[in-house]
Amino acid sequence: MSQALTLARPYARAAFSAARDEGRVQAWSDALAFAARVAADPQAQAVLKHPQLSAEKAAQLLSIEGADAAVARFFRMLADNRRLELLPEIAGLFEQLRADAERVVKARVTSAAQLGDADLAAIREGLRRRFGREVELETAIDASLIGGAVIDAGDVVIDGSVRGKLERLQSALAA
Repeated sequence: MSQALTLARPYARAAFSAARDEGRVQAWSDALAFAARVAADPQAQAVLKHPQLSAEKAAQLLSIEGADAAVARFFRMLADNRRLELLPEIAGLFEQLRADAERVVKARVTSAAQLGDADLAAIREGLRRRFGREVELETAIDASLIGGAVIDAGDVVIDGSVRGKLERLQSALAA
């Protein structure tokens, strides 16, 4: 996977640069997200890898209706370079570049039970102060945490779950 990310990074940067220069970041984001979903589908992969499929046709299959010519050229370039399988990674890296440019941190809050709006607002505010950026929260529930929550914000993971505390206690006692 790290090799795929390494290969995808320059394509994602080029796509983001083109999207930003055109002032169409959202349109590119939508087009890349759609193409990534298509490229990740096993049946679509078989079609996209078919030796008789031209780069032009592959680009047409991946494009959403109304996509601009620059996006279609980008998909043709990927097809010409046999890099269509990198679309999920390219789309993910594109979204990271977009979040950085918009000064937004995306965080996932996994809790043992549903969190209330006040709790989520407090978490969002704490993360906003810590990172100095706006925060977009995504929530999930994992009953195996027993209690508390785990916050994953990119490179930062804050484990405030009961399960995490028990695991740390067990490690300390075993040492």
